Parts: sequence; C-alpha cells; structure tokens
Amino acid sequence: MRKLAIPKYFGRPSIGLALFGCANRPFYHVCVFPDRALGRRYEGNIIEQLGTFDPLPNSRNEKLVSLNFGRLKYWIGERDAHISVPVLELLGLSGLFPIHPKTFVRARHNRESTSVTSESRTTGSLEEEKV
Repeated sequence: MRKLAIPKYFGRPSIGLALFGCANRPFYHVCVFPDRALGRRYEGNIIEQLGTFDPLPNSRNEKLVSLNFGRLKYWIGERDAHISVPVLELLGLSGLFPIHPKTFVRARHNRESTSVTSESRTTGSLEEEKV
C-alpha cells in the first residue's frame, strides 16, 4: 500500500469513479483516492482499484459492473472512506446499500419522458389518419 494511505498524510479517503477510455467510449474504474480535495482523478492519484463500470450497453443490452465487495467493506467499514454519489448508486443497485434516492428520481424522469414521447407518437399518427 502506498504511503498516501496513511491517514496522517491526508484526510479521509474517498471512493469514486476514475474515467478511462476514449472520447465516445467511456469506461470507469471504481477506485480509492487519497482525498476528495486532491483534484483531478487520474491513474497516478489512485490508492487501490476496487472494480470497473462500463456504462454503455453491450450487445445484450447490459451495463457491466464488477466490484470487489470484500475490499469495499474494508474501506467503508475500517477506513471510513467517503463514497461519491455515482458509486452509491452503483452499490445500491448491486445490493450492498439501499437504493439511492437519485436512482428513483432518474427512473421517474425516464418513465415520464418515454410516456410523453409515446403519447406524441400516437396522437401524431391519429391526426395523420384523420387528414
């Protein structure tokens, strides 16, 4: 483990997403960072990688997530690490934590937007038939 993992050298560690990948193909690593205030999250500023997250659906329409629950429990329980909101959402969907409220808000927004678009499609087709 790196010297930065000693609490006297930095504040509370944080668990967040580090962006890897290309411009139109994001890929995230779930990582432990020394401190939230240390700035840009890149490869040289990572204490430990805890998992990966691929947000773009594959051929089976799956978004792939892999997490090391043992190490996550260590960093959350013993090291009292701060967890970012996107990681809290992932952990809620994976079952380690309760589902984050932001997930419910996003699902409701998506449901309403799809209902509006489907209603506009059906009313548009009915108006075309009348003319």
